[in-house]
Amino acid sequence: MLLPEVASDPLPPEAAEWRNAFSKLRPTSPPCRYLNPTAWTNIHEACTDFIERFGADAVRLGWTAPQLFGVHPEHGTLRVDWCGVMMIGGRKAIGITSDRIPFGNLTGYRNVPGAPVGIPIWEFALRK
Repeated sequence: MLLPEVASDPLPPEAAEWRNAFSKLRPTSPPCRYLNPTAWTNIHEACTDFIERFGADAVRLGWTAPQLFGVHPEHGTLRVDWCGVMMIGGRKAIGITSDRIPFGNLTGYRNVPGAPVGIPIWEFALRK
């Protein structure tokens, strides 16, 4: 008896790990104190969309989980200067390059060397 072939995951292992870790965060329950539930729902949706659409490119271009999904290790999203690109605003990305992620008519996030880097939000959620 032949088993049906299972399609391989189109995401590289790193992005598949992001998807797996992020999927454990509930869109209706903000993982960071003081994070508005509506804002979190939008961020969750934007991050999920980003991983599926641009996760493979992000890995290929050298982006890391903290650069994309990072938050301050103690203060979460309260310290915006530590937040990764996808943790701010809840807007969906429309592309990606090695140093920029544009969001529609907004300028987009630039990968700035030397900027503080947090921990992925799913690691922060485990500390609660």
